[in-house]
Amino acid sequence: MGAIFTSLERTLAAGVVLLIAIVVIVGAVTGQMTKIDHAWAAFVMRWLHVISGVMWIGLLWYLNFVQVPTMPKIQPVESRTAITKFIAPNVLFWFRWAALATVVTGLLVALMNGYIVQALTLRPGFIMIGIGMWMALIMAYNVWFIIWPNQKKILGIVEATAEEKAKAAPVALYASRFNTMFSIGMLYCMVAQQNAPV
Repeated sequence: MGAIFTSLERTLAAGVVLLIAIVVIVGAVTGQMTKIDHAWAAFVMRWLHVISGVMWIGLLWYLNFVQVPTMPKIQPVESRTAITKFIAPNVLFWFRWAALATVVTGLLVALMNGYIVQALTLRPGFIMIGIGMWMALIMAYNVWFIIWPNQKKILGIVEATAEEKAKAAPVALYASRFNTMFSIGMLYCMVAQQNAPV
């Protein structure tokens, strides 16, 4: 077990092997082997969309519920360097790429299931999913074009004066808090569409 759990890569590989085993065993027991067709591909894309979304929103909430509120409590101030130099850049790497993966896989799910135009134009029957999609697109825009450029200044990834860093901090914080606020409604719209189309 130690050989698996001491490495993130081996842990992820074991997770994939476990998933394959579950699919094969359940298929054998029920007599319903998975057919690789359009419906299966659309399902796999939805699964990838959910995994990406869990990573994105999970990191968004980690930043807003844990890291940002805890930072001012870390004393002495020099101790915060571990977070700003190592943890935060890593979190922001996965955060922004998970946002992009969530949007791309979500759009592909809508395309593969034939409702992308109806959702994006907010047609009756697709209003909830459409609102959720637009909210996610706005949130992803914030991640890539507001939060990330400002965080690069704050974290010293790009050169910035003390004044530029001070200006960047509230912009990044407010965009992140905006996304946290939006995530509540966005997640509701995504789930509501499949359970009670409006």
